[in-house]
Amino acid sequence: MESIIKHLMEITGHRDHDLLNISVISALSELTHAARARVLDILHVGEKVFVKAQISIDQGKLASSDEHLAHLTPEIPIEQFPQLAAGLNRHENVIESVASNGDRTLWLPIWMNDKVNVCLEIFNPTIYSDNTKEVMSGILVVYRNFQNLLDYSERDSLTGLLNRKTFDDNFSKILRTSIQKQLSDEVDQPEIERRQNDKEKQHWLAVLDIDHFKRVNDTFGHLYGDEVLILVANLMRSSFRPTDKLFRFGGEEFVILLRSTTKEDAHMIFERFRENVARYPFPQVGTVTISIGFAHIDPFEPAVGIIGRADQALYYAKSNGRNRICHYEDLVQSGALHIEQSQDSVEFF
Repeated sequence: MESIIKHLMEITGHRDHDLLNISVISALSELTHAARARVLDILHVGEKVFVKAQISIDQGKLASSDEHLAHLTPEIPIEQFPQLAAGLNRHENVIESVASNGDRTLWLPIWMNDKVNVCLEIFNPTIYSDNTKEVMSGILVVYRNFQNLLDYSERDSLTGLLNRKTFDDNFSKILRTSIQKQLSDEVDQPEIERRQNDKEKQHWLAVLDIDHFKRVNDTFGHLYGDEVLILVANLMRSSFRPTDKLFRFGGEEFVILLRSTTKEDAHMIFERFRENVARYPFPQVGTVTISIGFAHIDPFEPAVGIIGRADQALYYAKSNGRNRICHYEDLVQSGALHIEQSQDSVEFF
């Protein structure tokens, strides 16, 4: 009982989705003595549904975040989880599957207004009593309530992405952790190795804009314009990793915080997303394209400067053909953009 109370205190004390998810999956993993427990994102892209692992607890231990970020894990079509897909279609609260070798998987969908965006997965739990089931049910009720509270304050009501208000906290968190890691590396690593690591894995900020979005609203009406925004947001969720942060700043403008990857991989990820949007058949509207500008996040630089560089790269992309991706540092190096020093305070967006 003391352990359960401790977990409930942790769950109700968080004001961050990641920490909330870690707390609830840790509590369920401990309660069921599971071999593995995961938080799964259920992604809806048009009529297709995908499953993507977000947080994993293996043998009672949280999987390393560095390990999770080390490679791109593509989303998996829900058809590869037939029992889960069937249970979701029946709007079940508990879905159980037993494999031919005896392995058991328990799925606990988190229903929000008849829709599931998050599902908890417990692999090979021990046989638990009715009392344990009641405790699990209580934990899920608390978790669902807090998810609703966080979503209401942090999410854009139309697209479900994080809103402008939450950007500052998320960006500050990335800057703080980057500074701490860099200072730690300076102590623990030789200079040559440190320079190599800095070059390989970095954080990136991207600003993207839907091309000719005003024309969509003027031609087809705001209802179809809203649908375009919703579908672009869905494509964002399926194109980026759960650890990357996706924001709608307002109108047709979005921001992405891409974590721990090389410049080449960052460009590849953005290019994949651009292609996904360009190929998608938007109802009534047809083809929609986007432009993206992105810049390296230097934790020792002012936040407004980093945002400004990505915004300049976006402006260049919009002014030079649209439907393209521009990297600020590459534009400067090629001479397409010139660095201007200014003492004025500037507010972007």
